[in-house]
Formats: sequence, C-alpha cells, structure tokens
Amino acid sequence: MPSTASAKRIIFLHPDLGIGGAERLILDAAVSLQSLGHKITIFTSHCDPTHCFDEARNGTLDVRVRGNTLFPATILGGRFKILFSILRQLHLLIQITFFSGELAQLRPDVFFVDQLSAGIPFLRWWWPRTRVLFYCHFPDLLLVRDRGRWWKRIWRGPFDTLEGWGMRGADKILVNSGFTKGVVEE
Repeated sequence: MPSTASAKRIIFLHPDLGIGGAERLILDAAVSLQSLGHKITIFTSHCDPTHCFDEARNGTLDVRVRGNTLFPATILGGRFKILFSILRQLHLLIQITFFSGELAQLRPDVFFVDQLSAGIPFLRWWWPRTRVLFYCHFPDLLLVRDRGRWWKRIWRGPFDTLEGWGMRGADKILVNSGFTKGVVEE
C-alpha cells in the first residue's frame, strides 16, 4: 500500500455507469486502485441506481453524477448519440471545473478518461500538469460504417477530428486488445 505521500488522487471520467463490460472494467480498476491507498473519484453524466453495479451505488466508490442537466443522451429515437455524449462530457467538465469547483478541491494527480476522448483537450488546457490516461475500447471513427454519402462524411468529420485530437492529448492510451492496439497505432 502506498504511503500517504505517494498516494495519488485519481479522477475517472466515464460517460454512463450502467451495466456493461466497460463499466465493470472501470469499477474494478477504481476499486483496485482504491485498495492500494489511492483516492478515487468517478464522475459520470449518468448513473441509474436501479441499473448499475453495486460499487457504483453502495458507497464503495465516490461516484458523482454531473453534466446531465443541459443535454439528453440522445434524441429522435436514439439519434445524435455522439454529439450529445460529447456535449454531456464537456458540460460535466465545465461544471466540475468552474461552477462546483470540485476538481480544484480534489487536486487530481491523474485523469483516467474512458471511451470518449473529446474532453482531453479541455483537461490539458485547465490541468496541464495532471497526467491523462485514455482507455480506448475501439476508436469511434472506425466503428461508424457507411460513410459513402457526402452528408455522412460532413457530419462525422468534426467528431473524427475531435477524437483524434483528444487521443493525441493523452499521456498514455490504454487498449483492451492487441487488435485495438494495432488500430490505434495506425
């Protein structure tokens, strides 16, 4: 267990703490780091206490829901998810940086950003000395199919650019497989 002097304050940023493999990984990593003596706080834009893992609701971890008041998760039957995910992440970061002051109070040593890299440039600007780890399940820009139509290319262009910019801003990119590592390195 690290001494009090070497214990880190680690902030996890995750878009939606539901029940899934990404959420299980984040919670397991957070609990493991906490058991080693590190101070863990998880910020998310959504966590339904009736549909999440125990650690996210029973007080095992400090889970804080922020950035969920201005933008819905989607509209029109599940459309525009990437747009609203980015807007919710930026809303969360603005809220905990400027309005609640939570990040200043927590004095983070490390940000562990999961799934969505769009907020990394913001973190770099406001917290330049804090390390940023990005956990990439698979680049979103490669998940989207059917870019043959001109309007799809125009729609996706800014999101793909922002994802690349965000990923380049991370100190380290963690991946879940050798396959994803090869894709990210390209």
